[in-house]
Amino acid sequence: MCGICGFTGKSDEVVLNKMTDSIFHRGPDEDGSYSDGDVNLGIRRLSIIDVTTGHQPIHNEDESIWTVFNGEIYNFQELRKWLKEKGHRFYTDHSDTEVIVHLYEEYGNEFAHKINGMFAIVLWDKREKKLILIRDRMGVKPLFYTKINNQIIFGSEIKALLAHSAYTKDINYEAIYHYFTFKNIPTPLTAFKGIYSLLPGEMLTYTEGKINKNRWWKINFNERDDYDETFVTTKLLALLEDATRLRMRSDVPFGAY
Repeated sequence: MCGICGFTGKSDEVVLNKMTDSIFHRGPDEDGSYSDGDVNLGIRRLSIIDVTTGHQPIHNEDESIWTVFNGEIYNFQELRKWLKEKGHRFYTDHSDTEVIVHLYEEYGNEFAHKINGMFAIVLWDKREKKLILIRDRMGVKPLFYTKINNQIIFGSEIKALLAHSAYTKDINYEAIYHYFTFKNIPTPLTAFKGIYSLLPGEMLTYTEGKINKNRWWKINFNERDDYDETFVTTKLLALLEDATRLRMRSDVPFGAY
């Protein structure tokens, strides 16, 4: 688990540090930041893959694309090999995060379709002045955001957004009503007015002061009459074995339950 946060607009190291400090518990190993006058990216890292050289934020070859990332990309070894064959140059030893910026170079906003993993990704395209927030298919990793005076503020936890000086804490009474009714606040609402959760499988792009959102992935519930019990049993076991194999790629001890 890592923690990511940040905001658009002029550089403000004090505010960014407050935001990253608020989610220290998500990434006690190290912190990192990037600011260029248009965007501010912060990261608290729990080092799992490429402990030594996989420091975030991470950039592409000419530093025009930057990313902070919470999660794991399980097929990163295959992606790195394929991207190197395409001519991309990597500066980390074997970071899974670095494949993100090179996949974006290849596929633009469609890059997430190539990723097998759980993730909350924030990507900054410096040339196009475009910010992308994207959440994994099933919403394993959280990502929250708010827009205040043409400024996007985001984070892995709401407390990171509350640490930003531009946000005035205010209750979302509709969300609280839902909580006492259902013991849950339905996404995208949160208990705080103006703060929203990105949906599972959703992408938010922010450019020229405008937000656009779209669902980049949805589960397919179509029934298949040609799937008999034998086929489904064999398929499920193969998928479970493959998923377990990919999740055992780690530079630190891991556990399973």
